[in-house]
Amino acid sequence: MPTYEYECTACGRTFEEFQQISEAPKRRCPFCGKMKARRCIGTGAAVIFRGSGFYQTDYRSKEYKEKARAEKSSAGESKPSDKPAASTSD
Repeated sequence: MPTYEYECTACGRTFEEFQQISEAPKRRCPFCGKMKARRCIGTGAAVIFRGSGFYQTDYRSKEYKEKARAEKSSAGESKPSDKPAASTSD
């Protein structure tokens, strides 16, 4: 069952009601008791499930992945050596 948000046009307060989809919208405000409550348009769910997993990286574009690979390979080439520089004493 969804949760609906309501606003009272008389007192200006907002409240939520957990009710079935088939139920009629509530009209009575629980705060002031007047029949001025109206159902607000909700924002909806922003979650999109697709792909093999549910991680943000699953939705990366092909272009992003190619740039990341290029950066990774160029970073590996410019990595300083782990060996200390040999000092030559004359």
